[in-house]
Amino acid sequence: MPNSSSMPQFLLLAFADRRELQLLHFWLFLAISLAALLANGLILSAVVCDHHLHTPMGFFLLNLSLTDLGCICTTVSKAMHNSLHNTTTISYMGCAAQLFFFFFFLGAEFSLLTIMCYDRYVAICKPLHYGTLLGSRACAHMAAAAWATGFLYSLLHTANTFSLPLCQGNALGQFFCEIPHILKLSCSGYLRELGLIGVSICLGFGCFIFIVFSYVQIFRAVLRIPSQQGRHKAFSTCLPHLAVVSLFASTGIFAYLKPPSISSPSLDLIVSVLYSVVPPALNPFIYSLRNQELKDALRKMMTGCFSGSIKCRVSGV
Repeated sequence: MPNSSSMPQFLLLAFADRRELQLLHFWLFLAISLAALLANGLILSAVVCDHHLHTPMGFFLLNLSLTDLGCICTTVSKAMHNSLHNTTTISYMGCAAQLFFFFFFLGAEFSLLTIMCYDRYVAICKPLHYGTLLGSRACAHMAAAAWATGFLYSLLHTANTFSLPLCQGNALGQFFCEIPHILKLSCSGYLRELGLIGVSICLGFGCFIFIVFSYVQIFRAVLRIPSQQGRHKAFSTCLPHLAVVSLFASTGIFAYLKPPSISSPSLDLIVSVLYSVVPPALNPFIYSLRNQELKDALRKMMTGCFSGSIKCRVSGV
């Protein structure tokens, strides 16, 4: 029975067998990565540079952009490397590192989305207590708790998963290292990891219930606002967050809870892309399209850069 520590590498699932399709996949993922890097980079720059965005929501949005960048870089970079070099291998330590960082950023992101929901709830339902409940120190503590939760969540799962003996080969049915596919290779002793997964599902479901309950209270409060302009402003600050939560939750739930009868390697591959690549890439566009303050800050920043470039060219002439 081979020990997991003696296994030099894993085999990841290839997106295609033909070289032309592999290169197409590389260029497609490269475009997605560059778009995500550019969009999240613009949001980070806008939040840092514009004092109008030095708010609790801006601070949490900055942290959310960091988690999105982390998720994209963790999964997509290795998939691009394998497609470009016509290989499917990943080292044992590389697989452990990829799993750790992916679940670290994933856990931190879901924690941040829950905190951002609380921010919207306080802002709309308890506006007089907003400065007290969400001061700078409270926001820093909540963000630190979100990152610490992601770290602890990832550390426990990674350490437990890679302590299992593996005897079912080394082929993972996924384009990146993921816990369920590694568990399929284990001989025994995975009940502890299943217990951790069950606890994680319960905690995630509790956060989801909190988000749903908060938005019920938020929408009830918004509908009581007398002016149409006030209702529109309240909705414009809530809808981007709700859209991001819905995209994050729906793709993850479908990936892990879809019926086995409709499961297939090609469908599993598409679904894994939907929940690991699409949400981090779309989140900045959702926020930039719906958040008026963020759009104004991005417009101001881009206009300033464009004007500065013109001045430099004129002075150079």
